[in-house]
Amino acid sequence: MSKQNQWIVGVNAVASSIEKDPENVREVLIEAGAKNPRLVEIEEEALRKGIDVRKVNAQALGGVAGQVRHQGVAARYAAAKLCAENELQGLIEAAEGKALVLVLDEVQDPHNLGACLRSAAAAGVTAVVIPKDKSAPVNATVRKVSAGAADRIPVVAVTNLVRCIKDMQKLGVWVYGLAGEVDTTVHQLDLRGNVALVMGGEAEGLRRLTRETCDQLVRIPMPGDVESLNVSVATGVALFEAVRQRLV
Repeated sequence: MSKQNQWIVGVNAVASSIEKDPENVREVLIEAGAKNPRLVEIEEEALRKGIDVRKVNAQALGGVAGQVRHQGVAARYAAAKLCAENELQGLIEAAEGKALVLVLDEVQDPHNLGACLRSAAAAGVTAVVIPKDKSAPVNATVRKVSAGAADRIPVVAVTNLVRCIKDMQKLGVWVYGLAGEVDTTVHQLDLRGNVALVMGGEAEGLRRLTRETCDQLVRIPMPGDVESLNVSVATGVALFEAVRQRLV
């Protein structure tokens, strides 16, 4: 797969790409003889927007989808557009004191990254920040799991995550890192202003320098007999606590 193109598979991901960003959809492949009415809608919408549509067999779709369930449709799509690091300041300032930024510190599983992006889109985040290195790329799997959210919210790839956090702090963003061993819970915070929530990766959680740079470490209370939550679940819990407070 080239760096300029990638395959998007699955009904929701392809439909969202055609609706939100048709100029970057190069062509759509649809399984010949498939009975799903959503595929008919996708074909009609693609043709309305001048996108080439080809009917192919299931084997051809499987070849481009790999291990991902394709649901009878795939799209050859321009590589994901990531925001430049210098765009983050403008996004925060445009939020007028109510920025909600999600920072993912080395989330390497594409399914987890996709689920985090889906929760971020549902929560109306200002931006999602990921490191350029040691993070899952925003690839076809991520876009499918995110149900199109990866193409609807600003994803900012940064060279140095600690430096980015410090830059946000200079802009008046209060940065909270999620960790399991501290006393303060996420429910005790005031999350109504400029806030960034920093989630650690699957292997070791927050890295040492990331932890030390955050303004405060907080935890998600878990009265049950479980040591930790999956990062995508923890992300949803933390983001929607912020949403709850902002809707009060």
